Amino acid sequence: MTSDDSIKINGAIVRDHPYGMLREPTFSGVLSFMRRNYTKDLSGAELVISGIPFDLAVTYRSGTRFGPQAIRLASAEVASLKPYPWGFDPFENLAVIDYGDCYLDVHHPMTIHEAIADHARHILGSGARMLTFGGDHYVTYPLLKAHAEKFGEPLALIHFDAHSDTWSDESPSSLNHGSMFYKAVRDGLIDPKRSVQIGIRTWNDDFMGIHILDATWVHRHGTDAVIAEVERIVGNRAAYLTFDIDCLDPAFAPGTGTPVCGGLSTAQALGIIRGLTAINLAGMDVVEVSPPYDHSQITALAAAHIGCDLICLLAKRKADGLLRP
Repeated sequence: MTSDDSIKINGAIVRDHPYGMLREPTFSGVLSFMRRNYTKDLSGAELVISGIPFDLAVTYRSGTRFGPQAIRLASAEVASLKPYPWGFDPFENLAVIDYGDCYLDVHHPMTIHEAIADHARHILGSGARMLTFGGDHYVTYPLLKAHAEKFGEPLALIHFDAHSDTWSDESPSSLNHGSMFYKAVRDGLIDPKRSVQIGIRTWNDDFMGIHILDATWVHRHGTDAVIAEVERIVGNRAAYLTFDIDCLDPAFAPGTGTPVCGGLSTAQALGIIRGLTAINLAGMDVVEVSPPYDHSQITALAAAHIGCDLICLLAKRKADGLLRP
């Protein structure tokens, strides 16, 4: 192989800077997310992608520990062209790296919460934002803790899901992917008055004061109305966006642990996300992709496209001079 050929593949490990897209063969090469540099060097990074391969908190089907790997694999196709409908290279001016996965000692599960929180604290301490791939939805709880510490106030929460995840749980050490936002409200990590849950279609007696735009509301009113409501509710508060892939109907995301019929289409979800350009995103995650239950990468591809659009949101805000520290 000539020296010229060597830069056409494996950009995740041979590129000497974090900028720009590299047109690699989609079927080969080192599989970082969207071919970003694989590195532990946080200097200069504005957005850090990492995975949390964890599924010990599920109440039904496991397998999300393989989620980050599957999303990275699916992202090779997403990275092959400028993202649609944005029409620009989001990495031209936004320095994005793939930090790899958070190490978890699954044989000592009570260490996992702090391991995830410390992982996030280290990255956020560099000044970078985070885009994190789960893993089951429990991982958002320690991520929220680290983000609330960083920003010094309760965050707004933008939560896409079939489930509210506000079921009562008084045990501070429990690992449960259905009680994170009950705990987050109780801990003062999020402000329910400035928070919104989108796509909900399972009942809970107590939604903790969080605004609900359930799946029926989304289907009836459409994506533009959802965007307007999110802007109204969140305002200028720093917001954490978490996307549980089971927000999508099982027809669009079969590879997940707790599928619920009647959900959003991939087109609806992407349309909403692409409209959130007015939101000050402090952090983001995409969770609950379970490859053992996926078919033809349908779910992983949806997650990769969601991740790509979240990156494009930040890139546009930076280009518009709105990406605040």
